Amino acid sequence: MINGNRFRKLSKAASAACVAVLFTCSAIGAEEVPLVDGTHWTTSAPEVKKAYLVGLANAMQIDRAYQAETSRAAADDFSVIVATGMKGQTLDAALAALDKWYAAHPDRLQRPVIETIWFEMVVPGLKTNK
Repeated sequence: MINGNRFRKLSKAASAACVAVLFTCSAIGAEEVPLVDGTHWTTSAPEVKKAYLVGLANAMQIDRAYQAETSRAAADDFSVIVATGMKGQTLDAALAALDKWYAAHPDRLQRPVIETIWFEMVVPGLKTNK
């Protein structure tokens, strides 16, 4: 559980990240927003990394809520699979696992963070979290 002070710091970091994304999107116009990869990850402050992970978790929660509301929820939905694979993971554990993976694979910094989460955390987690 995040206490009030840590939550406010994380909230500020998330807000800053959102503002940065908004400015980036308006600056690049029709260009595609870059996919966050290991280069971005390894050069980001811990608060920004946490904000990224919280954003991903929130997107998964929104998808699960939408699926439940529309009676479309199924065991093979992406958000359900991710939740199952990540069961038992904490925010700090996921952050540390990503830091460790990119430190061990400096030649793979171009790999998107979401891909690393999928193959290094979700897929192995599916084998143990049935």
